[in-house]
Amino acid sequence: ALIITSNSFKDGDYLAMDHILSADAGFGCDGANRSPHLAWSGAPAGTKSFALTCFDPDAPTGSGFWHWLVVNIPPGVTEPPLGAGDPKNPKLPAGALQTRTDYGAPGYGGPCPPAGDKPHRYIFTLWALNAATAPFGTDVKGDALEPWLKTHAIATATLTGKYGR
Repeated sequence: ALIITSNSFKDGDYLAMDHILSADAGFGCDGANRSPHLAWSGAPAGTKSFALTCFDPDAPTGSGFWHWLVVNIPPGVTEPPLGAGDPKNPKLPAGALQTRTDYGAPGYGGPCPPAGDKPHRYIFTLWALNAATAPFGTDVKGDALEPWLKTHAIATATLTGKYGR
């Protein structure tokens, strides 16, 4: 079975400030905006690539909020480095592509829920795909990418972090 884990947090735990949106984003949070460590194992036969997404279903938008979208991760990769989603200095494997988050640009955008709101869930999903590359560029958003991911997924695994302020 496909399994995703992290040295940064355990499933259901709160995310550390290292992974929260930084003050320079202008939303009132003061984290380091570093994507967490993620690792996986158990890729099914036929996996041609992986994708990673981070989605907040609790965002007060009516449709959630996409914090990170990465496609075209080669099938031999099992552990991108801590901070791999840095939009200014990505450390993703060759060929991997970050697409546009709901913040409006590609790259990891950490949690920053409204102050006083209940803690939000940040669902990191690993998608094992039967396609080697996604037919999109960096400008595709999660609501357009997700149906394609669901069509090509042969397995998924999730890891959920929380954050509130």
